[in-house]
Amino acid sequence: MQKFVGTGVALVTPFNEDLSVDFNALRKLVNYNIDNGINYLVINGTTGESGTITKEEKEEIIKVIVDENKGRLPLVLGVGGNNTQTVVNELQSLDLSNIDGILSVAPYYSKPTQEGFYQHFKAVSLASPKPVILYNVPGRTSKNMEPATTLRLARDFENVVAVKEAGNNQQQYLELLKDKPEGFLIISGDDDLALGVALAGGSGVISVIGQGLPKEFSKLIQLGLEGKNKEAYEIHYKLMDIVDYIFEENNPAGIKSVLKKQGICSDKVRLPLVEATDELQNKISDFIDNM
Repeated sequence: MQKFVGTGVALVTPFNEDLSVDFNALRKLVNYNIDNGINYLVINGTTGESGTITKEEKEEIIKVIVDENKGRLPLVLGVGGNNTQTVVNELQSLDLSNIDGILSVAPYYSKPTQEGFYQHFKAVSLASPKPVILYNVPGRTSKNMEPATTLRLARDFENVVAVKEAGNNQQQYLELLKDKPEGFLIISGDDDLALGVALAGGSGVISVIGQGLPKEFSKLIQLGLEGKNKEAYEIHYKLMDIVDYIFEENNPAGIKSVLKKQGICSDKVRLPLVEATDELQNKISDFIDNM
């Protein structure tokens, strides 16, 4: 699954002033990332405000990204939820002909047992005609999918090819890397830990900051994958503050502030999220001006 190695980015969904989807800005964002070294694009993840995107908007977003991408980069689509049957139905009804992989979040709110996680993702795997990337993000779902469960899924289902691990837990990354089956990818979902994970044997990152600073962040990850830790950490140290800033209030308000500063899209988000405060926007703006 080399197509999911390197830097993937969880694309934001740009909005117009009236909060309708800004498809022109979306096209600009896609090209900005392709032109600056990103390896693959992730559609309709948490950063894309998937929770407030309608079914019709989602279909149009996919269509526009596929059209603008023109087959240049692999595309991963977020399809997940806490109603297993609904996820299965969506996987069976979507046109996935131009999609290279599925990113499926661990069920949120319901707080399943480890066996519940396993049975949920077994159903997702059996329903998916595409490779599946598991997504463990306990800070959002309120329950951690433990390494033993992730690796059980990896061994039992051929199309479960990777995990996006976003527990901000260095020890959990190392347990996954130590015991993973051959060919299974451990992808960082934590921008602040991504370099360390790459150097330890991970396969890269699905990043938020990467879409705002694609040239710098993809270079950082590439150096990490090549084991060039000295050069990689020089970039890492330069980017540490901006990575902290974009998650200071909420995601994607922070990264949208970065993209607004760069003239890619507005910083509008849909409720219950709100735009970054003036204080945070000023910090982000100063950082970019002084890069």
